Amino acid sequence: MEKKQGSKDIESELYGIHAEICKVFSHPKRLELINILRDHEENVGRLADKLGMTIGNLSQHLTMMKQRRMLVTRKEGNEIHYRLANPKILKAFDLIRNILIEQIEHDGMLLKGVKR
Repeated sequence: MEKKQGSKDIESELYGIHAEICKVFSHPKRLELINILRDHEENVGRLADKLGMTIGNLSQHLTMMKQRRMLVTRKEGNEIHYRLANPKILKAFDLIRNILIEQIEHDGMLLKGVKR
């Protein structure tokens, strides 16, 4: 009986961690950030420019993603460079994007059949 309770606790904890990681995918700017970091690293200033954000606002997103181990950093002089911690992050990003595109295409097909 104790084993079952222990495995339920572990499972619940995993769901909680899973949900925390999924929060990274719940903000448009973080999604854009993942896409920017797709194949290279960037420093904070360039990321802020590309995203059209203040460094302060961007820093909050970067901190959140780093805490969830989605990003890693490399320091070069005074600059901090960010990159994705794991290529599987892109697989998850692309999978969700493909599902979205399929849904949009499906909805578009449905709308074409609607008579006005």
